[in-house]
Amino acid sequence: MAALTVLGVAAAGASGGGRPQPAAAQPFLTELGSIVTVANALHAQAVRARTRAVRRRHDPKPRMRSAATISLYERTVAPGSFGRQGCRAAERGAAGVVILDFGKPAYNGRTYGTVLFSGAFAANRDITRAMLGYAEGYVRCLPRGSQDRIVLARGTSNYHPSVPDVYRAGRKWARETMRLQHDLRAAHLDSHVVSAAADDVEPAWDPSFRKTHDFYRGYADSRIGHALYNYGSLDGGIVSGVWNAHQAFYVTAGMRYARPIPEIYNRVMAQEWAALAQVAKRRYHRPLRFAGVMTERTASNHGVEPKDAHRMLVRELAVQGRGTAPASVPAAYTNIRSY
Repeated sequence: MAALTVLGVAAAGASGGGRPQPAAAQPFLTELGSIVTVANALHAQAVRARTRAVRRRHDPKPRMRSAATISLYERTVAPGSFGRQGCRAAERGAAGVVILDFGKPAYNGRTYGTVLFSGAFAANRDITRAMLGYAEGYVRCLPRGSQDRIVLARGTSNYHPSVPDVYRAGRKWARETMRLQHDLRAAHLDSHVVSAAADDVEPAWDPSFRKTHDFYRGYADSRIGHALYNYGSLDGGIVSGVWNAHQAFYVTAGMRYARPIPEIYNRVMAQEWAALAQVAKRRYHRPLRFAGVMTERTASNHGVEPKDAHRMLVRELAVQGRGTAPASVPAAYTNIRSY
């Protein structure tokens, strides 16, 4: 009440038709300024305390074993190499989503495929055979009686696709995803390995959104029922970023098979994805169905640890949710690197 009285007296004196204040009023105004400064500082401190409390309350502590995998940038489609990759994954106890990134969509004049990270062209069918080799190596090296399971996703990107028809490239990517599932079933590997697709979607690579939309539309029109994981970024978010909210939402949840495994390399990226989750819930009435998080940590770059990236996203979802139930993020992490 004392603070209110001081504020009321000062306000009354200040409203006197713009007349200059007498010298005797100056100490009161100085004191008032000090009170306001202290009040603002206390308010900011209280806001920070509430934010920390929300983050602590939603600090993820999974009660079940987390799913951790290593995803890979691929330089070859030699089946033998992929058998070794799969075996090492099984020996590490990998369970969850594994993305094998084969580079951007490409066409060699005869067939669709990708440009690998070695610069070589790889046909879609050769990619499928390589992935089957990974699955065979994974199952062969599992401990006897193991119930471990991976979702093996064929990864590409929206980086300047060099194909005559991006929509058709999306349809073919879907068809090969289904072909791998058939091959897994025929080889009796499907109890441990499930086929999926993935796309490293970066708005800055396709500012118009046209080619990315065509690829996703082609995949969706194939109606294969297998997830297409978006393991990309938001490049500035949905306010000041490259794409608007509707475009970003489409490639994460708007297309029926889209599922996000967002890149979380720092807290800003976590904040951007949390903001999109709020838009999805409030504007489109559909939660983002996160499948985990992706990191790119190596011994040389000292990037964010996968578990820390997961914690960042969960906390930002809680803070931006402001009391509403935040979108859930399973304790699933994949760290991508070169083989």
